[in-house]
Amino acid sequence: MGTPGFAAYILEALVENGQKIAAVVTVADKPAGRGKKLHESEVKKTALRHQLTVLQPTNLKDPTFIETLKALNAAVFVVVAFRMLPELVWKIPSKGTFNLHASLLPQYRGAAPINWAIINGEKTTGVTTFFIDEKIDTGAVINQMSLSIEESDTAGSLHDKLMVLGANLIQKTLLGIEKGTVNPKNQTNDSALKEAPKIFKEDCRIDWTKDGKIIENFIKGMSPYPTAWTHLNQDNETIVLKVFEATFIKTSHDSEIGSIIKSKKELKIAVKDGFIALLKIQLPGKRAMHVFELLNGLQLKENAYTL
Repeated sequence: MGTPGFAAYILEALVENGQKIAAVVTVADKPAGRGKKLHESEVKKTALRHQLTVLQPTNLKDPTFIETLKALNAAVFVVVAFRMLPELVWKIPSKGTFNLHASLLPQYRGAAPINWAIINGEKTTGVTTFFIDEKIDTGAVINQMSLSIEESDTAGSLHDKLMVLGANLIQKTLLGIEKGTVNPKNQTNDSALKEAPKIFKEDCRIDWTKDGKIIENFIKGMSPYPTAWTHLNQDNETIVLKVFEATFIKTSHDSEIGSIIKSKKELKIAVKDGFIALLKIQLPGKRAMHVFELLNGLQLKENAYTL
């Protein structure tokens, strides 16, 4: 059960590893793009390529869907980047339903664990398989694998690393369940746990009053999606500037926070403990571009600033 490319990669790995897949469950096709053509999920595309049965319920409690699931006689349900399942679904398989989560649970429960690990400057993260229960990401942990977060990592690069690691962990988990060797452990709950809530557009706005390193991590944690942004203001005209790549330069200066410093080679934003050098940005109606491609044609006045 899954939807995006992250889940499709893991489905592909399961097929390649010879797992017998009774069916694939994914979201219903949705109209997308200018022509509003029906868009198939990445999981559906992968399933059809391997001629697997695809189920696309709009209501997970629909009696017909429930009976179809039961008739599959699947020993286990595997869930990757899908919706929250009702109890009458996750209780169907004889050996349980487990989920893959892109963090080392119980840390970073929620919809955006990869983004928040980068935003918070974590040095280590990983993937977890756990048996689903009534709440979100709280079930008994089956297995975990960890990896280091590199200084150069963004949410995008970390996503791809965890996708590969997750495929390995699911294979290990399925083997353990099949052999009866898994020993699930209940998760702990304490005040030190960090959450990973869903990120909305307003959450992506850059706060230039924060420390430079915090801003740099924020931009990396939002790149390439959902993308950090700021307002660029000059002559009382405001536009939205998206920031995909930036680096923090720690130094003392007398510039006002949020002011823009442009040279032939650099575009920098002043912060309290240095500058944020913008490396890849997107202007309204344009594609994302490296700053050096834009500098000559970017018209900025001396009173331009971010807010």
